[in-house]
Formats: sequence, structure tokens, C-alpha cells
Amino acid sequence: MRQRSLIALTAALAAGSLTLTACGSRDDSSNGSGGGDKTTVVIGIDAPLTGDLSALGLGMRNSAELAVKTANKDGFVDGVEFKLEPLDDQAQPSVGQQNAQKFISNKDVLGVVGPLNSSVSQQMQKPFNDAGLVQVSPANTGTELTQGDGWKTGDSVRQFKTFFRTATTDEIQGAFAAEYLYTKAGKKKVYLIDDQKTYGAGLAASFKTNFTKLGGKIVGNDHINPDDRDFNAVVAKIKKTGAEALYYGGEYPAAAPLSQQLKDSGQNIPLMGGDGIYSGEFPKLNKKAEGDLATSVGKPVEQLPSAKEFIENYKAEGFEDPYEAYGGLTYDATWSIIEAVKLAVEGNDGKVPSDARKAVLDAMSKVKFDGVTGTISFDEFGDTTNTLMTAYKIKNNAWAPEYSASPKVD
Repeated sequence: MRQRSLIALTAALAAGSLTLTACGSRDDSSNGSGGGDKTTVVIGIDAPLTGDLSALGLGMRNSAELAVKTANKDGFVDGVEFKLEPLDDQAQPSVGQQNAQKFISNKDVLGVVGPLNSSVSQQMQKPFNDAGLVQVSPANTGTELTQGDGWKTGDSVRQFKTFFRTATTDEIQGAFAAEYLYTKAGKKKVYLIDDQKTYGAGLAASFKTNFTKLGGKIVGNDHINPDDRDFNAVVAKIKKTGAEALYYGGEYPAAAPLSQQLKDSGQNIPLMGGDGIYSGEFPKLNKKAEGDLATSVGKPVEQLPSAKEFIENYKAEGFEDPYEAYGGLTYDATWSIIEAVKLAVEGNDGKVPSDARKAVLDAMSKVKFDGVTGTISFDEFGDTTNTLMTAYKIKNNAWAPEYSASPKVD
């Protein structure tokens, strides 16, 4: 049987009916991109596709899918057909860790986009690093993810060679929020709350450092459980402090009821948060959101000439869910992996290399292109070189941009 199989295999190779590849699966369909057999390269995306944060996660998945479809339609990498593999992490670190292993075990996966939550990423980074598998997050802002805890004392050290992001850090975001609230909004006394998660706690700490440096005063500090929805106890504490604003490090599912209960108590002060509350769901969950504030990475894509095609193509695809806060950043994160695959293939005589993951990782430091959200490239830590931030305000029950800048961090 073994001899007959070898004879059959040799005959098939001679006849040209079977092709062997160094890496990736064979796809006999051209998918409308020019004909011929193509090597399938899988890009994973990890995000919360169910649960409270699914509005953001679904926008991420759809935007990654659009990037993959665009690359295939344009035949962007000769001989390569891209495929997206989405996994739902439910915003849970333990699930994200399991998903990381699933991506690693699929040898066709040459890069992973995501996740949304920094706490989830903390459980994925080391497995990806050990496997040499590139990870690009469009949403993780925890500074320590790239620079370690030493960044707080000016001793930044890159943590994982495989981790990159198109979102800027909480160090930048916290400084921008403090500057906006103190200088532009004129708020000098702030009550500070975080949800004890990696993202929320880190963002609140950065805000506190920069706000007090400017001369502002933190009149109270609290931590909440992100799963709670009754905040009347902490709202009563805020009322006694004379706070002019509440800064919240966390995400919109808790921020919305916190804000409403704050206003219901008679305190006509804004709640401000980071990109975790910058979602269309926030005003839907909060009947008294008017005047609340948020910061988010980059300019709103609707104002960027570079995003015009992305917006048009997203609409044309007919996705049920909006691209939300991280759509443009996710498209760019996915495209950065596609660009790295292209560099790896071009550096290997037009074929996917046998050591494809290593080749893609090596190529990431060379990636630079004009993306949806601006010029995409990465610094020595894997952080985006684009540090532009925008402050938003709820007006007529929707987020409206107020001010954009690239903050300076001491």
C-alpha cells in the first residue's frame, strides 16, 4: 500500500495536478482575484462578540473582515488568499487565553488582531510571544503592555516582541484627558473612580498624575465593580466633595448608569472617561448623558479624508453593526499584518516562507503605510507612532468632536 501511494503521489506531481507549499493551505478558487491556486493565510481576530461589550467587538470583527475582503479583491499579495478567523473572548481574560492557544495551534494563522480589553491581552501576550505569532491590537491602551511597569519611572522596556498596537497608550490618553478637562473645560476639582480592571485602573492613574501636575485637585477616589449597576452609595459620597467633574476609568456598560445616577442625585456635573466609554451605546443606556465627555484615539474617521473609502466600503458590505470606536483602527491593524505578509512573500521569491510566522514578525518593524486613521508605523516598543487624540462631548444624544491634539508627555 505504501509503495502504491508513493507511485500515485509521484505521478500526480509529474502531471502537475498536485502542488506542495511550504506553509498554508491550498485554495483552488481564485475568489475573483485573478485566477490560479493560492496559499491560504489566516488572520485571527479576538474580540467580545457577545455580552455587554459586543457593540465594540462586532465593529472590530466587521472591520477586520472588510480589510481581508479588500486584500483578496485587489490581489494585494500575489499567490495569497486571506481568510479571517474570529473568536469570541466575551471580554474574559481566561477565554482570551484559550483563544490564543487555538490561534497558535492553527499553523495557517500568521497574525492575530485584538483583543479589545487590556486585561484579556495580558493573558494572550506571552503565549503569542512564545509561539512567535504577531498580535496587533486596535484597542489595548494599557502602557505596561508594551513598556512594562517601569514606564512610570521612565524605565520603559519592551515586554513582548510579538505585540503591536494601532491604539495609543493610556500614558498619552490620560495626559490628554487631564489637559482637556483642566484647561479647556475649566474643571479644577475632580472625583476619580476606576473599575479595578487593567484598562480602567491604568487610565485613571495616568489621569490623576497629569491632572494634579497641572494644578488640579482630586477631591475623592473610589473603585467599583464593573458588573454593578447600582452606584447610589458612591454618588452620595461624590455629592459631599464639591467635585466639578467625575473622571471614570472603565467602560460604557457601567459608566452609563453611573452617569445617570449622578445626575438623578441633583449633581449637574459631567462624567468623563476614555475610549472605553466612547460608544454609541453610552447615550442609549444613559438618559442624562448630555454634556458627558470622552477621549478616543485619533480623529473621528468621519473627518478624515483617508477614511472616506473605508466608510463607503463598510456601508456597501451591509454590516448589521456599526464600525464603532475601533473600526478604523481595526482595519489598520489587520492591514498591517497583510502588509507584513506581503513583505515576507516578496522577500522569499513570491512564496509564503516555510518559517512564515518568523518572517511576518521580522517584517512588522518595516511596516509603514497610509491607513484609515493616518500613517501607520510602530516604534521600538511596538506602539503606534500616531498619538493624535480627540475629546468628545454628548450633544443631542450623540458624541460630537470638541478638540484634537497630540499631547506632550513629560
